[in-house]
Amino acid sequence: MSKISERIDKCVKCVREKTDFVPKVALVLGSGLGDFAEQVEAEAVIEYSEIEGFPISTVAGHKGRLVFANIGQTPVVIMQGRVHYYEGYSMEDVVLPIRLMKKLGAEILFLTNAAGGLGDGFKCGDLMVINDHISTFVPNPLIGPNSDDLGVRFPDMSEVYDKDLRELIHNTADKLGMSLKEGVYLQLTGPSYETPAEIRMAKTLGASAVGMSTAVEAVAANHMGMHICGISFISNLASGISETKLSHEEVKEAADAVAPKFQNLVKNVIEAMK
Repeated sequence: MSKISERIDKCVKCVREKTDFVPKVALVLGSGLGDFAEQVEAEAVIEYSEIEGFPISTVAGHKGRLVFANIGQTPVVIMQGRVHYYEGYSMEDVVLPIRLMKKLGAEILFLTNAAGGLGDGFKCGDLMVINDHISTFVPNPLIGPNSDDLGVRFPDMSEVYDKDLRELIHNTADKLGMSLKEGVYLQLTGPSYETPAEIRMAKTLGASAVGMSTAVEAVAANHMGMHICGISFISNLASGISETKLSHEEVKEAADAVAPKFQNLVKNVIEAMK
C-alpha cells in the first residue's frame, strides 16, 4: 500500500470512529456558499482538525468541517470549506478530502466554486455548468508514484464532467425556472487575481471562467472513478473586463446575494440524484 493510501485510510478510520454514515454524493462548497450546510439537518459534523493528517482551510468564509446529512433521500457528505494550493498546501493535501470522501462511499462528486467570468455573455450572478476544464497551469495531483488502489497510472480525461449529470442539472434548473450557462473552467494557482493579459490568454485557450480550485479535485476524482459535475458561480467579471478592481470581499458579497437561488438549485439537483 502506498503512503498516500495509508494516509487516506488513517483519515477514514478517524471519521468512522465518529460516524458510520455512508454518502452517495460528495458536495464541495465554494467561496461564499458555505451556508448551504447550515440548511440541512446534519446526521454528523466532523471538524477537519479532528481528522488525523487532514489539511485545515485558512480562507475566510471556509469553516473547515465535514457535514453528513440526507438531502431528500440522497445521503451526502458536504465539504464546508475546501483547501487550496495557494494556501501553501501540497497538491496531495489539496485533493486528500476528495479521496477521503470517495473512500467513505461517495460515488458522485458535486463541485462548486466562485469564478471570474470572461465576458462573452457572462455577467455577475450567472451560474455556469462546467462541461470541461483546463488545469495545465497548476501541478497535476497525480504526479508521483501511482497508487494502483486509487486508479490507473494514465486515466482517460475525455469526459471528466458527466454528461448525464450535466443534463440533470439543466433539467432541474428548467423546472425551477432558472437559466444556466455552460462552459469551460480554467484553474490558476492564485492567490493573486489574474492580469488582463492572463485573462486574454485564458479566453484564447477557450475558457469561459477562471478560478483557483476545482479542476485538480476533478482530476483526482476522475482517477478514482467518480462521476463528476460542477457549477461555477460567476461572482465577478475578470480583470480587464471588469471596470472595478477585484477583491475577495466583492466575491463574498456577490455570493451572498445569489446564495438562495444557488442553494435551491443544488438542493433540488441532489434530491434528484437518489
